[in-house]
Amino acid sequence: KVVFDDNGVVKQASGDPISLDKSITPDPAVLARIKELGAPIEALKNQEVAETTKAIDGSRENCRTRECEMGNLVSDAVLDRVKDQGVEIVITNGGGLRASIDQGTVTMGEVLNVLPFQNTVATFQISGKDLIAGLENGLSQIEDGAGRFPQVAGLKYSFDKSAAANAGRVKSVQVLQGGGWTPIDPDKDYLVATNNYVRQGGDGYK
Repeated sequence: KVVFDDNGVVKQASGDPISLDKSITPDPAVLARIKELGAPIEALKNQEVAETTKAIDGSRENCRTRECEMGNLVSDAVLDRVKDQGVEIVITNGGGLRASIDQGTVTMGEVLNVLPFQNTVATFQISGKDLIAGLENGLSQIEDGAGRFPQVAGLKYSFDKSAAANAGRVKSVQVLQGGGWTPIDPDKDYLVATNNYVRQGGDGYK
């Protein structure tokens, strides 16, 4: 029971919650129904989709603070998927990568562990100047291991994490064009891909 005053402020709250601990016996019919509904999902998760000759690091401590193997893999895969649309650069937030993959057979379940959020790919144009500002944002909370750290493809950058946040941590940015690396042009527009979470302003990307 919850009692509010005229301004919507909670004045009193009471209840008798039932803890769903081991003392509660599961209903067999419900368990059977869950198993039935989950069967197609389990079949999908067990589907073999690839092989890897070595483990692929997608650890939180690495993908949120520096270039990581999973960040490279996912960003490169997105770039390969959309490069025929003229996309040159991909940015993936490190926080969107949630697991590593072991050496050997890769299942769809492992892929879903790495990318569990059902994000979609979003493409857009952005100036070199604003792209650099986006990288600054991505590096602004590196000390905290925040999820905004930018994993990239089609682009490489260097940074100085000792510099103040959003005040010049990015030291150089180069874009892959014509098979070679060229300095980013602040006045040029680039076609970029990322996930819809970042595109909509997630992790501070405005």
